[in-house]
Amino acid sequence: MLLLIFKKMREGIYKKVINKEPGLYISLVFPIAVAFLITFTASRVFSHFLPQLYIEWSPGLRVHHFAYGFFVLAAVGYLALVFNGPKAKYGIALLLGFGLGLAFDEFGMWLKLRDDEITRWSYDGFNIIIGFFFLLLSAKQGMGLLLKLRFFKRQPH
Repeated sequence: MLLLIFKKMREGIYKKVINKEPGLYISLVFPIAVAFLITFTASRVFSHFLPQLYIEWSPGLRVHHFAYGFFVLAAVGYLALVFNGPKAKYGIALLLGFGLGLAFDEFGMWLKLRDDEITRWSYDGFNIIIGFFFLLLSAKQGMGLLLKLRFFKRQPH
């Protein structure tokens, strides 16, 4: 089901780019928000239940996943400058959400909080609320896009 939603988003963005329809940038917020929420939630779950799961590049050197998020965001910035096609816009939007999810998952560490502090969870809640805000901000466009592509059928009243 999730893959079908992503497919419909990709098709809608492709159509907007090819036909130069208005609302492209609002439509791009929807896959960014979805990718952000999935990545953020998954990284929180993995960090909480499997804290020992990480890449140790050298003895005693643990690179937190927010660093990988910054590398993804740097790559996304470059790709956005180089590629402009409809498939590229969709892929870049997903990568942007993925990179933001990894980076903002460690937002509490940016502020020098320890990972085991209860305050950490309030920042997680803040990030989830922001993600849902962007999802809701783009929901009308996103749902309109899915309805237009016949993903959801309207029920007769």
